[in-house]
Amino acid sequence: MQSTALLVLAAQRRIDFPLFLMANVGDDSENPGTLRYVEEYARPYAAEHGIELVVLDRVKRDGTTETLLGRLTREGSRSLPIPVRMSNGAPGTRSCTADFKIKVTAKELKRRGATAAAPATIGIGISVDEIHRANNRRTEPHELITYPLLDLGLRRTDCARVIREAGLPVPPKSSCYFCPFHRPETWHDMRRNEPDLFEKSCQLEDLLNERRDVLGKDHVYLTRFGSPLRESIRDGVDLLPMFDEADGMCDSGWCMT
Repeated sequence: MQSTALLVLAAQRRIDFPLFLMANVGDDSENPGTLRYVEEYARPYAAEHGIELVVLDRVKRDGTTETLLGRLTREGSRSLPIPVRMSNGAPGTRSCTADFKIKVTAKELKRRGATAAAPATIGIGISVDEIHRANNRRTEPHELITYPLLDLGLRRTDCARVIREAGLPVPPKSSCYFCPFHRPETWHDMRRNEPDLFEKSCQLEDLLNERRDVLGKDHVYLTRFGSPLRESIRDGVDLLPMFDEADGMCDSGWCMT
């Protein structure tokens, strides 16, 4: 939502950003609602207001496109690039944001001429209510990081208002549909409203643990409950919101729409 608000603010010339980049983790990995929103609303709106919006894929040296789900499910792969929950509930290490967001964006910026001597100005969509996240991102030599929403004093609710006043619907939260950072209520909503995505997430978790069984390693999970997703998020059971500082967040700010 925050990045969509930035798009509207750029169209209104309240901020100066003529180029918007979206690093797509894969059509098989990203929330389908986000991809639909980009094509149905964001891209036409950007074109109408003279803003360039580019969707980037991760392209390997051989010219093929790699998706995050493809890396996870590749035959013989032992890679765990997403922050799966270990058997003790703690998140594991991850490389998904670096490989499929930051590096992909950096490659495009450098292609367009960004260097350490002439860095590109990057606007990160972190709002005032998430200000603690603004210091968690490392700056690369070719970029100058800014936080336009912080400069304007805008919160998430303000972002939603900016989007609606522009005549656009508020977008769904951008993330991989199988992201282990989902809050429990997000998983619950998915099971109830998008059962196909929930089942795909369960199947991914099953596959990862089948491979770990072969390797003699402990199971990993997509929730912090230390049990399979199907058991942790039960159909027909309403969950009360559970607030956890580490839950539902990707500190970099690159995984938001």
